[in-house]
Amino acid sequence: MIIIVDENDENTRLDSCLADMFSDISRSKIQSCIKNGKVLVNNLVKKPAYVLKEGDKIEFDKLENEQLILKPQNIDLDILYEDENMLVVNKPSGMLTHPTSNELENTLVNALLFKYGENLSNINGELRRGIVHRLDRNTSGLLMVAKNNFAHEFLAQQIKEHKIVKKYRAVLKGNYNGDDDRIELPIGRHPKQHHKMAVVPVCDGGKESVTLLKVLERFKEVTYVDLTLVTGRTHQIRVHMSYKKHPVYNDTLYGAGQGRVKTEEQVLQSYYLKFAVPVTNQIVELSIEPDEKINKVLSYYRNRRNS
Repeated sequence: MIIIVDENDENTRLDSCLADMFSDISRSKIQSCIKNGKVLVNNLVKKPAYVLKEGDKIEFDKLENEQLILKPQNIDLDILYEDENMLVVNKPSGMLTHPTSNELENTLVNALLFKYGENLSNINGELRRGIVHRLDRNTSGLLMVAKNNFAHEFLAQQIKEHKIVKKYRAVLKGNYNGDDDRIELPIGRHPKQHHKMAVVPVCDGGKESVTLLKVLERFKEVTYVDLTLVTGRTHQIRVHMSYKKHPVYNDTLYGAGQGRVKTEEQVLQSYYLKFAVPVTNQIVELSIEPDEKINKVLSYYRNRRNS
């Protein structure tokens, strides 16, 4: 099996990355396989603590426990685009993109397995069948899925070269200063809370991260914005907005707290994708309307402003 490390897994230890992908296998067994040369990174034997870089190629024989069987589940999929090599799905808020060691059901991958069976890429392991990039559980919106490994590598290369345009909508706490902003702040793993990301100096492992912001609508307490990802680091928008003292509305992980309008965590939506499809290189642009969370928050503040 071959795994190509993407922006989401870079700066992660080799053993931690594999343990996350193969949650049924103990960390000690994975470390033993690495130490015994059964796992190669860029054709070289590395230590379990090796810190992965974007583009690294991890190669190994099958590690999965044969008893681990992911359950295909008949969950409705909102498919916006599909061809013989890939599809784009509108992931709802509240759904995990792929299973974890704690949750093996009700994820997007479970739904994909029911509809497509083995016709999904397996570059990133069985728990991430078809998954090229991810959205956080409570972030809704457009997500690309690869039906085969060729399509997966084709799309992953576009992501690496920043050729795919990804735009988001968000409601931020507070009145954002200025109508446009270019936020260039390096992001890395939080030094103390490892489940979080943070603005981290490059000398301490932070990676270049660029977000473009445009204000769409202002209110006294919140700001509705359009965000374009130039890079795609884990939690990038949430970290950048938190650092700027305007966290995404209801993003309790990054300091927003619960606002006047109760929603399922962060009010953030991936609403626009522009990419080249595998084989033909045809350019596809997709856009969706604001989701239920965004409409709920905006309706509340618009009504207050007009009352």
